[in-house]
Amino acid sequence: MKVLILNAGSSTHKSSLYEIAGETLPEQASEPLWKASIDWTATTDGGVLSVKAQGSTIEIELESSDRPQGIARMLETLVRGKTKVIEQLSEIDVVGHRVVHGGIDYTQATRITPAVKAAIAHLIPLAPAHNPAHLEGIDAIAQVLGDIPQVAVFDTAFHGQMPPQAAVYPIPYEWFERGIRRYGFHGISHQYCARRAAQLLGKPLESLKLITCHLGNGCSLAAIKNGISIDTTMGFTPLEGLMMGSRSGSIDPAILIYLMREYDFDADRINEMLNQESGLKGVSGVSSDWRAIEAAIAQGNQRAQLAVDIYIHRLRACIGSMLASLGGLDAIVFTAGVGENAASVREKACQAFEFLGLKLDKEKNDNRPVDANIATRDSTVGVLVIHTEEDWAIAQQCWGMMNDE
Repeated sequence: MKVLILNAGSSTHKSSLYEIAGETLPEQASEPLWKASIDWTATTDGGVLSVKAQGSTIEIELESSDRPQGIARMLETLVRGKTKVIEQLSEIDVVGHRVVHGGIDYTQATRITPAVKAAIAHLIPLAPAHNPAHLEGIDAIAQVLGDIPQVAVFDTAFHGQMPPQAAVYPIPYEWFERGIRRYGFHGISHQYCARRAAQLLGKPLESLKLITCHLGNGCSLAAIKNGISIDTTMGFTPLEGLMMGSRSGSIDPAILIYLMREYDFDADRINEMLNQESGLKGVSGVSSDWRAIEAAIAQGNQRAQLAVDIYIHRLRACIGSMLASLGGLDAIVFTAGVGENAASVREKACQAFEFLGLKLDKEKNDNRPVDANIATRDSTVGVLVIHTEEDWAIAQQCWGMMNDE
């Protein structure tokens, strides 16, 4: 079965093609036959298409900013030139889409129908930067590939079984009835990492208490018990919780009231400040990129150091919150760009939990671990670094759905 994955975002479109042979789904992630991405911010009036396949890498400058046209051009590289991996596009059996927000109605991978598209559109106010792009991608695939099965895999789905005490906000209950609740995000990554952690530990997922730390430009934690997300740090939107690259994470809501009253901030200005001008970028004044922050610290930048100190403080506090929800811990998992690559973040985060018997092996931590347990042998808590494979996780769910039909 050939499974095409499309992750259509507000500024980038990423895609990959997997071939899953046989009647049994591989336990570990397979390498895609082909990978592509479009960066719509690379040029002023178009984008840059990058493709890797067959040992070749090509870059194509797109002259138009027309997104469906760009996706069509991207798919052409599957069947033409140095990156050709299939004879014709009709060989693709199913297309899987990452969809950021599925609300409370979609808690598993779902075949895309007009009703599902309407639901994704209805949720645009809760994910204005993402859900419109997802719909655009779904329509573009239909234009190029016709009536091919398309599957939506929702980032919110994994958190759909959170208990009410974690999901309901302490505001008038009528707002919960109207859909204001904690949804949680990064669910595809959290679920994949939990399953991979069970494999690495050699234990059934249903027996484990895990804290998964997805630390990228966006950051969230999940408390996973018996394979189910029982708590998470992101909430009604991806703005809640940890300090992030350019997002504030949780702050006193009265700050916003104050800014509205005293400085005439409106909703758009507040949204821009909290999502694009805060976090590591806002405190450091340098960048939202962890590597740039570390470089600034090496040059003696005190605001960059403060940004990291706040980041670690809040990360530790949120790990503690997840630990309280679980009532115990078998392993903590670090994933995504910062989680997988910043050894100092893992070390500083773990230092606060040595009282649990958690012991980090510094040599393993500093040696660029991938899918490895970096705790010492006598540590009572595992510390795992896992390379998240969201595209593969989506492909797995598409394969399962097609085989069940």
